[in-house]
Amino acid sequence: MQLQFSFVIPVYNRPDETQELLQSFVDLKTNIDYEIVIIEDGSTVTSKTVVESFKTQLNISYYFKENSGPGDSRNYGMKRAKGNYFIILDSDCILPNNYLTKVVKSLEANYVDCFGGPDAAHHSFSNLQKAINFSMTSFITTGGIRGNKNSVDKFQPRSFNMGISKTAFESSKGFGIIHPGEDPDLSIRLWNLGYNTKLFPEAKVFHKRRISWSKFYTQVNKFGLVRSILNSWHPSTKKATYWFPTFFCFGFIIACVFAVFGINLFLYGYVLYFLLAFLVALVSTKNIVVSILALAAIGIQFFGYGYGFFKSTLAIGVFKKNPQIHFPKLFFKLK
Repeated sequence: MQLQFSFVIPVYNRPDETQELLQSFVDLKTNIDYEIVIIEDGSTVTSKTVVESFKTQLNISYYFKENSGPGDSRNYGMKRAKGNYFIILDSDCILPNNYLTKVVKSLEANYVDCFGGPDAAHHSFSNLQKAINFSMTSFITTGGIRGNKNSVDKFQPRSFNMGISKTAFESSKGFGIIHPGEDPDLSIRLWNLGYNTKLFPEAKVFHKRRISWSKFYTQVNKFGLVRSILNSWHPSTKKATYWFPTFFCFGFIIACVFAVFGINLFLYGYVLYFLLAFLVALVSTKNIVVSILALAAIGIQFFGYGYGFFKSTLAIGVFKKNPQIHFPKLFFKLK
């Protein structure tokens, strides 16, 4: 089958990001034909002018629709795309100039109907962005679930850098209305339909993350809330490791209580963990400021996710609350 690629990119009030992303398409070193489908998700500050400025250099289609969330916007774009293989990106990504070449090489070597690629920090990113990137991608914090080379079989692609065939999209009906969490939900439904997913380690993107400490906490807290919902929808995918951030936080509180009474052994364990994390970050980023900020990012990530997961598990698993009613901010209402 001859693959025809369509890049599908939802955008919401981010013309500057759109500018950077489209410029990275211009800089791609490839002779492979592709199209770009931009979906403006009800923005009040649109990217229309930016898109128009690239139309002489790139094959772009631009659509404006009412706000209904990134998942529905991706579905909207895939329904209108001309290709038979869709590559989904977030607007806050920048492509390395060999990105599409790496994707094609990986698909030719081992075709799958759905793949995911890792994210990395670009050298131009701020120290905060680099620290959060480390926290979100390092094996010492997330186990490498977002792009570790060992995660090659039951890998759940993330929609900031995800490929899906037109056939798989049509079979699965695409993304649901939950957000975040729409990407692992789609991966699990694809598995149930008999499709395989795979990590393509070389097909990385630079993921800018429009982030602050408060936004980062909100993001990871939602990740924790959503994971419990996904567990209730797809019980076979439950893992004990999802409890790790919650246990980490409870353990830290208990360690502090013991330390008040002069028993410091448990607290020393946490000191050793954060020391190791600092050293790993220093080796990885070669930046002492980023490495220090990474410790704060790890703490926020574990607490935000752990608290969200515990709260959602109690509400849904114990008190049998309806997720859409109890956590309405995690669901988009389609127009």
